[in-house]
Amino acid sequence: MSKSLFQKPIEIKISTVVAVSAILSTADRLALDAALAEMTGGTTDFFEDDLTVIDVAALPAGSEIDWAGIIALLKKYRLNPVAVRNAPPAMAAEIAAHGLSVETATKPREEQEPAPAPAKAAPAAAPAPATPAAAEAPSGKAGVMIIDTPVRAGQRIYARGCDLIITAVVNNGAEIIADGSIHVYATLNGRALAGASGNAEARIFAMNMSPELVSIAGVYRTFEDGFPAEYARSPTQIRLVGDRIDILSVNSANRA
Repeated sequence: MSKSLFQKPIEIKISTVVAVSAILSTADRLALDAALAEMTGGTTDFFEDDLTVIDVAALPAGSEIDWAGIIALLKKYRLNPVAVRNAPPAMAAEIAAHGLSVETATKPREEQEPAPAPAKAAPAAAPAPATPAAAEAPSGKAGVMIIDTPVRAGQRIYARGCDLIITAVVNNGAEIIADGSIHVYATLNGRALAGASGNAEARIFAMNMSPELVSIAGVYRTFEDGFPAEYARSPTQIRLVGDRIDILSVNSANRA
């Protein structure tokens, strides 16, 4: 009997999708165009059709947004807008009309109203097994994802809510992402993005550095002319200082 008879027409499974945030502090398309041109340095593949969430929280109150123009501008730089974050309810219909979804911010835990206490305490139940802090950390301890195999070109790894440790080479064309810090105990090529959820204290460490791009908390630095030679063959760390990406030897106070 044909194998196709046993295949379902469609299956829906949980998948990790990584999106970048485009945080707008102005709705002026000329200013945004100039900023993106400077950021990418004219590199046509700086972004690779990355799914993008437009964050409007930093826009001045009452800003008029040309959604069609903003979407076209982001696509010009190979950013693929799919949603809008922190938009006031009055914008929801217009956003939806342009094919974008609206992300609803959840109140911080301390701002949420506490649930009313039960009138009578129930008998204590046996404690449930602890849930790992990082559901996507398949090996190692909770709070860290460990990868023991080379990361190939075109492969993307995302350590959600934890640090990422890689004990093999990260090849050119690969992309590694972590909400925490990244540690590569081999050569780091490709793209490395630490603090992806906004953690400015995250860092990137590698035994040998030769990345195409690094990012911490959304601040990028590219190396079109190659990684600084004085750091490329020694253990090196990358950190964020203010709005500047710093390169620092693990063994000394030298920096670039």
